[in-house]
Amino acid sequence: MTVGTIIIAILVFSLLIFVHELGHFLTAKWSGVTVNEFALGMGPKLLSFTRGETTYSIRAFPIGGFCAMEGENEESDGAGAFCNAKLYKRILITVAGSVMNLVLGLLILGILSSQQKSFSTTTIAQFKEGSVSSEQLQVGDQIVRINNHRVRDSQDIKYELSRDRDGVMDMVVLRGGEQVSLPGVTFRMEETDGVEFIVFDFYVEGVKATFGGIVKNTLNETWYTIRTVWGSFADLFNGRYQVKDLSGPVGVTTVISQASSMGWIYLLNLVAFITINLGVVNLLPIPALDGGRLIFLLIELVRRKPVNQKYESVIHAAGFMLLIGLIIFVTFNDVMKLL
Repeated sequence: MTVGTIIIAILVFSLLIFVHELGHFLTAKWSGVTVNEFALGMGPKLLSFTRGETTYSIRAFPIGGFCAMEGENEESDGAGAFCNAKLYKRILITVAGSVMNLVLGLLILGILSSQQKSFSTTTIAQFKEGSVSSEQLQVGDQIVRINNHRVRDSQDIKYELSRDRDGVMDMVVLRGGEQVSLPGVTFRMEETDGVEFIVFDFYVEGVKATFGGIVKNTLNETWYTIRTVWGSFADLFNGRYQVKDLSGPVGVTTVISQASSMGWIYLLNLVAFITINLGVVNLLPIPALDGGRLIFLLIELVRRKPVNQKYESVIHAAGFMLLIGLIIFVTFNDVMKLL
């Protein structure tokens, strides 16, 4: 990594955190909730100024940030306290950060889609050299289903093939105007860092890009990325990946460095993936994350009264400590991989 790529990584992190916290901030202001501080970074303040009720600051460590609202983590009698706002407003404030990250990812993928001259279909155009699946599939086959999951676009093909573990799957194709069932279509498998992946051994036909195609491809790519993030998280529990396979700030910085050296398209693709990842992960029902806070708000919605603030604060504090421990662990692993 060079100084330049480290700066790029810091700028990427800062942008994604700023967008996330801006979502909380704007929604809080709209809801009439008092924002005591809007900070980019963590640790000691480097720069700060106050406008109205809010202090805006840049802090020493360019990882993280926060939107500190009155009555967010404690009881408060203030009219502008988060805890006194209507429930639907608190829910909107809580999810707004993740929504902003998802919107940013959508916009980036829209920009990238607008630069393409054609988009992939689900029809096989050509097999790669050494293809294994060509023993059952044919050029001109339009893939309709994979492992009983409907295929609507090329992203569905990528997703279903990436989720397969043994390289053998049941497929349905449209061939000569008729649906043909192909049980046990076999693909070659390769292993990387102890994890086996299927080899995508064919190309699909393309269609000329249109405005409607750009919109459709943008939405499809965004949904594909969301599904990939959810699938990867699920793989931590089913044993496909282990905690040691996770990457922290150091690992992500390395990947950003690699992407930036390959060109702006690769970098933007990576930024889109990271911001969507950030949006999805923050909504997971984990204490201290937005999703954990959302769970307590949904419990309040059902019970028609809030959970005792004391108990909620203890749970979030414990979750925060576990997250810090996880970050330290994956950062240590990232550093060891570089040595």
